[in-house]
Amino acid sequence: MEVAVVTGLSGAGRSTAAKCLEDLGWFVVDNLPPELIATMVELGAQARGAITRVAVVMDVRSRAFTEDLAAIIKDLDARGYKPRVLFLEATDDVLIRRFEAVRRGHPMQGDGRLQDGIEAERILLTPLKQEADLVLDTSALSIHQLRAKIEDSFGTEAASRTRVTVLSFGYKYGLPMDADLVMDVRFLPNPFWIPELREQTGLDGEVRNYVLSQEGADEFLDRYHELLRLIGAGYRREGKRYLTLAIGCTGGKHRSVALSEELAARLASEDGMAVKVVHRDLGRE
Repeated sequence: MEVAVVTGLSGAGRSTAAKCLEDLGWFVVDNLPPELIATMVELGAQARGAITRVAVVMDVRSRAFTEDLAAIIKDLDARGYKPRVLFLEATDDVLIRRFEAVRRGHPMQGDGRLQDGIEAERILLTPLKQEADLVLDTSALSIHQLRAKIEDSFGTEAASRTRVTVLSFGYKYGLPMDADLVMDVRFLPNPFWIPELREQTGLDGEVRNYVLSQEGADEFLDRYHELLRLIGAGYRREGKRYLTLAIGCTGGKHRSVALSEELAARLASEDGMAVKVVHRDLGRE
């Protein structure tokens, strides 16, 4: 069981960190009272492998339950979980701008100024910051840069890959609503009009060979593959972890199936991509 505690100054990026950890496969619990952290971790450990990575996001609201989060962390360490503590901070001027942008008050400012709340929180969290395993100053970081740093520290190679779904479909059944990119391959001859291929599908060797041997098929695959390499790299830089590529022909039985299988095989050889193929309309005719 891996355990992480995410804390730090309000406005420094805890919500972004929590979402990033969820995308990396962590079970994330936000604002759990410190007294319940050990219980939560123990429950996760008893889940028989269903939960292997738990991240607890803490902020100053939890201090109403206890002042001694450090003691809870030491308790987890004594139980053998050895939690990693991520502390997020930013400069006062950056935090003030962020609070003013969302027009929200600081949780510790009370009847005072925003600056007063930031200073009080900074003093309160100083001991915890000193014990943190990783301190990130987000003052000059974009959301994507922050995600990249968290992925480097808490992600695995498999979790940080872009998960690509190559989806074949038939236009006569409608466009897939969840597609990020749609490609029309009806420019290729349709095997449906060849009697000996009509009842077969793009998963059969004869249909596959027929489709891939057509003029323009190989060039299309080469160029689209190269384009997707660029898009995939850009998505990873922007923190996008899921990509659905839809490839359509008339009925979703021959051309789109064969080309989806071939394109998926090429993408599977790329670093940073985990690929699966789904044939939405195969068998509907």
